[in-house]
Amino acid sequence: MSTVISVSGLRKSYGSTHAVDGLDLAIEQGEIFALLGPNGAGKTTTVEILEGFRDRDAGDVKVLGFDPATKGRAGQAWRDRIGIVLQSTADAGDLTVYESVSHFAKYYENSKDPREVIELVGLTEKADALGRTLSGGQRRRLDVALGIIGSPELIFLDEPTTGFDPEARRAFWQLIRKLRDEGATILLTTHYLDEAEALADRVAVINRGKIIEVSTPALLGGRATSLATISWRDGTELRSEKSANPTQLVNQLSAQFGGEVPELNVKRASLEDIYLEMIGGTHE
Repeated sequence: MSTVISVSGLRKSYGSTHAVDGLDLAIEQGEIFALLGPNGAGKTTTVEILEGFRDRDAGDVKVLGFDPATKGRAGQAWRDRIGIVLQSTADAGDLTVYESVSHFAKYYENSKDPREVIELVGLTEKADALGRTLSGGQRRRLDVALGIIGSPELIFLDEPTTGFDPEARRAFWQLIRKLRDEGATILLTTHYLDEAEALADRVAVINRGKIIEVSTPALLGGRATSLATISWRDGTELRSEKSANPTQLVNQLSAQFGGEVPELNVKRASLEDIYLEMIGGTHE
């Protein structure tokens, strides 16, 4: 695999506030990479620098082999290789879905067929509907259609399922996986920890402008070896205990109760538990 995004020593300040403070990051071709962090952690600034929409104060950045700060030298060819889906958009409300996708297709040299893209994102039945008549989930699918119409190698997804119901979120996840399977590299920012766990090959936790850790969702923060919490009812009391060997404790409890342990529950740390511990705060 080749490195699609390479960041070293990235810094960006706004007055005395260090939004990004010496950040290092590498994202490989063909992976879904999730950037996690609380509001104000530096996610948006970092992604905007990678997209070429914001200048940096210091550090080395390469996106698809080019420095986004000198994107003019790369020209349209560099832009053609990138797809961007912003957190919220409300443009082109008076155009139909097909008109919007067809219009955006003209900006790219290697655009996909608009009808195929509309089908890919699940909007075939809404192809002739005006943008302003779409539901929130349908509008998000249109946003993705506009982001991928140019056959991008790299896709930026900013909070892609905000406001989705559970069924719509899972359908959208399938679309993201399909884009990855077709060869795209995807950088995802999300506040949904279950979304990161379901989609991401690797995750990075950012807080106060610094990367705390980069790992797989299963191994982040020592999750795989974290203590399990075993809880059970002992008469009128609900008891719990942490253990590195939960099976042994459950066996002991089973012997103590003569078989079935009342209200037994064994729980290892979730990705959200680990994330909250890492950032030292509460989840938005």
